[in-house]
Amino acid sequence: MLNVALPKGRLGERVYAMFEAAGYPCPSIKENNRKLIFENPECGVRYFWVKPSDVSIYVERGAADIGVAGKDILLEYTPDVYELLDMKTGICRMAVAAPKGFRDDTRRALRVATKFSKIAGDYYASRSREIDIIHLNGSIEIAPILGLSDVIVDIVETGTTLKENDLEVIETIVPISARLIANKASYKFKNEQIKALTAHLAGQLQAED
Repeated sequence: MLNVALPKGRLGERVYAMFEAAGYPCPSIKENNRKLIFENPECGVRYFWVKPSDVSIYVERGAADIGVAGKDILLEYTPDVYELLDMKTGICRMAVAAPKGFRDDTRRALRVATKFSKIAGDYYASRSREIDIIHLNGSIEIAPILGLSDVIVDIVETGTTLKENDLEVIETIVPISARLIANKASYKFKNEQIKALTAHLAGQLQAED
């Protein structure tokens, strides 16, 4: 049985459709219920829904053989997994945003509000810029408005939320998309199955290009 961790929400639904097209259907996953685990013994697959930020943990720890996680999660938490494929979905970017007209005063530490402390720290370290990281878990956009931070580091998809709060992107750190990841032991012991699935998914992506 191949155990697959899918991120809850629209991204997971899009990804499941790709797995289904690759020959790993599980009709019960489409039923309107609150179940979290679904399996199709005939196809040898078991899916389960988990919080997007937890997918890499399930895969790293072996509860899932493979899963789909955002590149932001992989960069922030650096799980010990194999990254097999860019799924070309969930596309956005990690960026630095600031109030319009912002000027960086390099005489003092830059105050950076973010959920992604490692990504922000690594980015500014690569630029030799001293920063003061303010780790927040939600509503990052209000931090500079209230004077808590100078800038924010966050995921930007359309930029609408930034505009509505009079912020703008001043630097892009890295493009983000969903990635297929595998547990290292599973990749060894279920290699043929995982490779075949990866090839099917890659073929779908090529056909879409």
